Amino acid sequence: MTIEVFTEHRSLLVGVAYRVLGSAADAEDVVQEAWLRWAEVDAASVADPKAYLVRVTTNLAIDRLRRVRARREAYVGPWLPEPVVTAPDSAEPAERADSVELALLVVLETLSPLERAVFVLREAFGFSHAEIAEILGRGEPAVRQLARRARDHVRERRPRFDVDRRERRTITERFVAACAEGDIEALTALLAADVRMVGDGGGKVRAPLRELAGVASVARFLLAIAGPEGRRRFLDSLGAPPGGEMDLEIAEVNGGPAIVARLEGRPVTVISLMISDGLIHTVYLIANPDKMSRMAGPNASGSA
Repeated sequence: MTIEVFTEHRSLLVGVAYRVLGSAADAEDVVQEAWLRWAEVDAASVADPKAYLVRVTTNLAIDRLRRVRARREAYVGPWLPEPVVTAPDSAEPAERADSVELALLVVLETLSPLERAVFVLREAFGFSHAEIAEILGRGEPAVRQLARRARDHVRERRPRFDVDRRERRTITERFVAACAEGDIEALTALLAADVRMVGDGGGKVRAPLRELAGVASVARFLLAIAGPEGRRRFLDSLGAPPGGEMDLEIAEVNGGPAIVARLEGRPVTVISLMISDGLIHTVYLIANPDKMSRMAGPNASGSA
């Protein structure tokens, strides 16, 4: 019975941990630790197993986030959340699916661990202020203040992007074609004047060490890695064998269409485009091999 109860809520726990941490690997570790703690208690004595498990998982995630923050500050180049595969036709509420969007997870990195946990529990999973207070062991007025501060912070910093999946996919397909064909006119026509590109190679793979801004800089980099010489250097940094080439596909990643590059079947790069008013405003490129291991596995969006 202990295993069955935990399994019933495992997806929810992974979803909470991933949103708090921005890392599927760390989320899995936290949920595994939550399982070990659950296995030690008398399940029959727990009146509300779901509440107990969410409480344990959330607090473990907060503790881990505090520890990994120092490592992220010393990270080589920009740090981006670990991408996860998500279901294209999920039955989850829209706000649940939107809460794994890369742009939002990037903004959540600027919150304190407590603010982030409160935001995730309240906005993504719909827990009441009273329930969150119980989970965090804090007074309800303090939780309300944390929730308001986090919500205001996210509202001010979260970019406004279109959520029309069909349009996002169409523009993503045009983006892939323009890069593959080296068509600079077609590519620049897709980019907003204030476009920026954030690359995460973790110092292990060729990626911009600083954020690129403006059409010229972004287009130049994209066409460079799409061209024969640039692509070869990029593939070499990935450890590709001589003559190895990447296969591109558009898949559902973090709640929206994204470009997934595979080398000999394994995912090596994810490119996610943030689109508004028909133009690309942000390009997220994630190529750190440490963040690719979960791309082929089950999603971390979680469901209640």
